Amino acid sequence: MPVGTVERGSVEDTARREVRALLCAALLAAEKPLSVKDLKGLLGVSEEAVTREVKALHEVLQEQGLGIEVENVAGGYRLVVAPRLVPALATLLSPAPLPPLSSAALETLALIAYHQPITRGELEAARGASCASTLETLQERELVKVVGQKDVVGRPLLYGTTERFLLDFGLSSLDDLPPVGEAPTGFLRG
Repeated sequence: MPVGTVERGSVEDTARREVRALLCAALLAAEKPLSVKDLKGLLGVSEEAVTREVKALHEVLQEQGLGIEVENVAGGYRLVVAPRLVPALATLLSPAPLPPLSSAALETLALIAYHQPITRGELEAARGASCASTLETLQERELVKVVGQKDVVGRPLLYGTTERFLLDFGLSSLDDLPPVGEAPTGFLRG
């Protein structure tokens, strides 16, 4: 090979390594999951290339056993600590956990998740009890939010779940909710 020329394969490999390095750094630095669209713009590659590189990064991390995994959640990707290591790192990973949600809060949250958008009156009719303080708790924890107003007399507020709900329950989207009546025992954890 003449002096000053570079083999084409090595240029492509270098470019691919740079894209993967930027992908990994972006997933680590971001405070929220990054969508394919976000990553496409950041990396300057096609959506297919983003999907391919995310899969490749996931496989490399799995093969190397580095304790970090790529997670697909809330419509995007993020890096997380491997679940098997979480107990050993619990003191480093987060502040003291909030107390678990009450059964009333979990029931209200499930009703919102499956029937959103829904009014407080509709929630109270379904539960047979007041939901005012429960809704306040769920809003404080950023699991539900006001998503609009119903177009009826009095214009009551409509509630829906948040991205935080998806993150906390490990869902990519609301389509990942189990069918009604089939939620696993630990699904609605606090």
